[in-house]
Amino acid sequence: MVADAPTRESAVWAALAEIADPEIPAISLVDLGVIRGFAFTSMPDGGDRLTVELMPTFVGCPAIDVMRQQIGERLTELSIADDIAVKLTFAEPWTSDRITPAGREALRLSGFAPPVTIGSSFSGDSLTVLPIATCPYCASRNTTLENPFGPTLCRAIYHCADCRQPFEAFKPV
Repeated sequence: MVADAPTRESAVWAALAEIADPEIPAISLVDLGVIRGFAFTSMPDGGDRLTVELMPTFVGCPAIDVMRQQIGERLTELSIADDIAVKLTFAEPWTSDRITPAGREALRLSGFAPPVTIGSSFSGDSLTVLPIATCPYCASRNTTLENPFGPTLCRAIYHCADCRQPFEAFKPV
């Protein structure tokens, strides 16, 4: 490859930041925190391989195959490595604390209540549902949990009594 390592790494991060989550297009995979990292390695034939580690939000996340495909296609377009591999990793669990501040704001602006920050000392269940969430429309905490089962495992449905809007909230994991 012609590009030096810092330039290649920057190009990979920039390309990954352009890929939207298939279920919530307002947030990128990087801002969602599902990209654990990546590495360039040499192959026996002299070429190089770029391996991206993808952390699913939940083991059974239905969007994983779409994410893998989007990552592979986007990085192949860059011609930054001779081979692209996107591998699932369970080396550490994804938590909602991995969502970046920009990602949290993108969620809020698109009508999703971002998850509360749990911090590393949290030892609760992985599917915690809080009884109150902050409304993404009016910032009220006068909300109620309507259904702990949202359209995906990582979300729940709430209702705001002040602005009377229903909204989805990410479960803190």
